[in-house]
Amino acid sequence: MKPTRRHLLQTAALSPAAALAATNTNLTASSPSLLYASLGVKPVINGVGVVTVLGGSIMPPEVVRAMEEASRYFIPLPELEKKVGARLAELLKAPAAMVTCGAASAIAVGTAACLSQGDPAKLRQLPGRDGIRFEVIQQKTHRSGYEHQMELCGAKIVTVETRKELEAAINEKTGMLFFLNKAEHDGAIKSDDFISIGKARGVPTMNDAASDATPKENLWKYTAQGFDLVIFSGGKALRGPQSSGLLLGRKDLIEASLPAMSPFGGIGRGMKVGKEELCGLLAAVERYLKVDHEAEFREIEARVASIRGALKSISGVETERHIPVIANEVPHVIVQWDETARRLTAQQVSEKLLAGDPPIHVQRRGKGQLLISVWMMRGDEYKIVGRRLREILSA
Repeated sequence: MKPTRRHLLQTAALSPAAALAATNTNLTASSPSLLYASLGVKPVINGVGVVTVLGGSIMPPEVVRAMEEASRYFIPLPELEKKVGARLAELLKAPAAMVTCGAASAIAVGTAACLSQGDPAKLRQLPGRDGIRFEVIQQKTHRSGYEHQMELCGAKIVTVETRKELEAAINEKTGMLFFLNKAEHDGAIKSDDFISIGKARGVPTMNDAASDATPKENLWKYTAQGFDLVIFSGGKALRGPQSSGLLLGRKDLIEASLPAMSPFGGIGRGMKVGKEELCGLLAAVERYLKVDHEAEFREIEARVASIRGALKSISGVETERHIPVIANEVPHVIVQWDETARRLTAQQVSEKLLAGDPPIHVQRRGKGQLLISVWMMRGDEYKIVGRRLREILSA
């Protein structure tokens, strides 16, 4: 009988297997799921990494348990937000911290704090600009599409390319300087100079380090460096709830960010963080700081070696171990070939991988090149990826 959502919920309420499934660490894309089957959605092998479009990451049992326990009680949410924030600040060696509903949410409420300067009347006025220092300066190479989160608050983005242009652009309307961490090597103004200019001119600096929680020391590196606000995604490397983020930094700015978000009714009222996400992200951070990251790194290296080994004997196909310089600093696999010689494009290979069972998602990096992240693969999924690539590229 085809499972229905009602049947699934009734079964989950009665069966111990439902509780077991929530903490089963042996599941893979090939494992049966009544829930997704009832919705007509097929689980996939994640060869892209900790990306939102595939659900970020898989929450460990500790996180699931914390969220489930949090869901069983009513609590004063503002009190919980502050208590969780204080605990996170202690763990991450930050002056202050808060949980947001994703890294983009952290950009929005952090911007609101900088523009309103802690003034409740100015916060209520946003996105209105009267009497507001509404200009946000960023480097041209740091534009990413997340400018909308700042513009939501009424910000006007001012783009610069050199240190001289940055210093000249700062005026009485400047409310914040925005830095995209993964673009550190792309812009002419490096992070240390960016921070020093901000401090010298009395303008707060924000660093979007959403994907940069590896290595774990990064979680306190950027606040120690001097950024006034630092952002991390909660649902990526930290493996917390997908709809969670971290905003760390100056105590006055964090205190000004809290009323910009639900349940206080500010510009971010729609950016609700529930008690489950608050407790889940705290559990995720506590776990992350205890994990044997060296052992995890060795496991990732073994997966990379396995995929490269599966493709080693295919003439005209080359592989490379690759670790990004910034953001998601774990081993990946680059697979490349001459599209003309093989009469096979990267697009076609990607489509063939998606057409299989289970579907496999990877990244295309130009002509005849794929980038494969093994980080979020489970069980023998990396072997399936190696085998499927070998079949397609050998044909």
